[in-house]
Amino acid sequence: MSAAKNKITDVQNNDSGLHGQYKTWFLDYASYVILERAVPAIEDGLKPVQRRILHAMKEMDDGRFNKVANIIGQAMQYHPHGDASIGDALVNMGQKDLLIETQGNWGDVRTGDDAAAARYIEARLSKFALEVAFNAKTTEWQLSYDGRKNEPVTLPMKFPLLLAQGADGIAVGLSTKILPHNFCELIESAIKYLRGKKFELYPDFLTGGMIDINDYNHGKRGGKVKVRAHIEEIDKKTLAIRSVPYGVTTTQMMDSIVKANDQGKIKIRKVTDNTAAEVEIQVDLAAGISSDITIDALYKFTDCEISISPNACVIVDQKPQFLGVQDLLKLSVDKTKDLLEQELKIKLNELQEKWHYTSLEKIFFEEKIYKELEKKHETWEKVLEAIDKAFVPFKKQLKRAITREDIIKLTEKPVRRIYRLDIDELNEQIKGLEADIKQVKHDLNNLVDFAVAYYENLLKKYGKGRERKTEIKQFEVIEAKQVAIANTKLYINREEGFIGTGLKKDEFLFDCSTLDDIIVFTKRGIMKVVKVADKTFIGKEILYAAVFQKNDERTTYNMIYMDGKDGKSFAKRFNVTGVTRDKEYFLANENERSKVHYLSVNPNGEAEIVRVILTPGSKAHKKEFEYNFAELEITGRGSKGITVTKYPIKSDGVKLKEAGKATLGGKKLWYDDQFGRLNADEKGLYLGEFDAEDKILVIYNDGFYEITDQELTQKIDTEKVLLIEKFNQEKIVSAIYLDKKNLQFNVKRFKIETTTLKNKFFFIKEGEGNYLEAVTTDDEPILAVQTGRGAQQRKAKFKIAKTVEVMGWKTVGNKLLDYNKTVEMEWDRPKGAKDNQPELFG
Repeated sequence: MSAAKNKITDVQNNDSGLHGQYKTWFLDYASYVILERAVPAIEDGLKPVQRRILHAMKEMDDGRFNKVANIIGQAMQYHPHGDASIGDALVNMGQKDLLIETQGNWGDVRTGDDAAAARYIEARLSKFALEVAFNAKTTEWQLSYDGRKNEPVTLPMKFPLLLAQGADGIAVGLSTKILPHNFCELIESAIKYLRGKKFELYPDFLTGGMIDINDYNHGKRGGKVKVRAHIEEIDKKTLAIRSVPYGVTTTQMMDSIVKANDQGKIKIRKVTDNTAAEVEIQVDLAAGISSDITIDALYKFTDCEISISPNACVIVDQKPQFLGVQDLLKLSVDKTKDLLEQELKIKLNELQEKWHYTSLEKIFFEEKIYKELEKKHETWEKVLEAIDKAFVPFKKQLKRAITREDIIKLTEKPVRRIYRLDIDELNEQIKGLEADIKQVKHDLNNLVDFAVAYYENLLKKYGKGRERKTEIKQFEVIEAKQVAIANTKLYINREEGFIGTGLKKDEFLFDCSTLDDIIVFTKRGIMKVVKVADKTFIGKEILYAAVFQKNDERTTYNMIYMDGKDGKSFAKRFNVTGVTRDKEYFLANENERSKVHYLSVNPNGEAEIVRVILTPGSKAHKKEFEYNFAELEITGRGSKGITVTKYPIKSDGVKLKEAGKATLGGKKLWYDDQFGRLNADEKGLYLGEFDAEDKILVIYNDGFYEITDQELTQKIDTEKVLLIEKFNQEKIVSAIYLDKKNLQFNVKRFKIETTTLKNKFFFIKEGEGNYLEAVTTDDEPILAVQTGRGAQQRKAKFKIAKTVEVMGWKTVGNKLLDYNKTVEMEWDRPKGAKDNQPELFG
């Protein structure tokens, strides 16, 4: 046995054997995939296949388009992995519309359509690519895989390409995911970094949409972003999706919508892809379904919203490193500055060489040194020596020594050039070269300013049309329970104590969502909260079951129960705000004889009056009496309550005598203008206390008003809201709007006469460019107006109630003042006249 163990150990330790080869080959393979296939280099932001494609295209570049099939063939001289990988990488770069100009059908990242075959489509390097990615003088070269040609180790990239294009790659043991960023913002951030200022970078996608960057964490591991499509409400029955999230196609999005509908999470009639030049997916809603809830459900249950986790891994000094996007930009800018410095030094050297030779040429002809060529010297070497000797008096004028190559070059000048030489022209050339040398030296001494100017030039030349496409905004958290459609039927067997979706032969309870929790009360005084399931046992004799609303402080339960221990009956009022699912809570005593005589559920804390009837054999003198729940305070569900009677109550001896009135104040509501939502969490603008029948008035800047209810799931267009408040039909609305055609501001005062909920009514004059400037429901509104600038500035105040009479909501109104671009308006509520107060009109 030990001999066999030793043999296995010997095989494992023998690196030259099969086991050793597997051990080393896997590491070699992993390193190769990381360095040569999947992960981009920090220097130029390119993977090897991308770099080789660009190098091949530069070799072919003559300003005209080339067939992609030819480009693939050229790139295969450098890339040893076949035409498919080259073609895919080339199409991917072409679709990003930055380094490569395309011609033909290159597919569509929004719809997922593939590009046409390589023999049908064409490409060439963009002017931008030629400017930022190539310079043979600053490029480090290496032999290609077969040793026949030279290829760049990395391209001299003078732009943060990695951040502009983004990158995806899966290697062995690691992956990279760098999101694309906005072209203009990258350049602006590079300039800020050069100037020593702080900067922020956030992703931007060609597909548009919206992005929540709260958890982006500068693109480092552990961060994430949420990306949403734009969804527009065409009408109450139709939605239009106007963009797709990054990495999602219209086909994938439609499939996810259909899947959510099949699962009962949303209810739609049909979904249609109308995408052409712009993305448009039309969603037709089922009858009676809220468009606001459906929009939220689309974000929650479909690919209309996705989460992306960036993982910025790049190759630095032949090793993978994980960096943030700010670090990547800084490294790119530093690299660009170094390349610009190299180019300036090369240019300076070239200018100095040109100045040296031009100065030699001038002396050669001006001092007639060329005549040494006419003298009879014994050998050519003697001629060169004679010319060199003739230059001796003038060597102090030069900036470096005269070499043999300099003299030979002078002697090779054509004879006709000697006779036609213009010394003045040479002097002008020398002056021009000296000016250029001075400028290059200045640029080298002020390298930061030169780099800033370089980036500014890029922004000016190529920034047009590359503005941000993805809107940055904070997304609200959508709770699945709040937007889930009631897609299943719940049944109950009260006697046996079961509840569930599978009890189809028993009593139907209500429709609910599979995500809902159900709160249940039994005759024995047990309360339990359970998930919707096929069949769940609660306890015999179920009294009440409903969908449980967590943290509901308004719904009040009124209960009279008998304590099985001593036979006394108690009354209590309580809320149920939070519980542990599937746990039994004893609202009465745990004694088996305990039972509930009466239970009512009151959404606004109503406190009713009940008639209590005792058993005929009880010793009480008064066998029947009334009990008013309003006399009880609302306590915790675990409290014992107040004694109602110590005598036994008949089995059905508690009956409702008089319905109760709400004992709680109105429901307090706020409007969150960040998300356009109503809430009871004290977020945003306080609207007031609302009774059940109260409504809300919303007035928009496009001239519409709407009366809506207190439903918290509805979405209000926060960008258009000018006024939102508790609706009072007696209040007078004072509105100022622009009549663009007549170039004047009109004023009107009216009462809201319509009563239809959630319908928008247009109340200003129709016309292109007309909009609502100001609106209020104050009783005595005063409008402060300012026109003009500087010395021409004028101020006035209008008492609107005296300026115009109350009229119908459809009327045009009266002219207030002429339109002027400098007009500024705001409502003013002065406490008293001041010395510098403008004159009051009206």
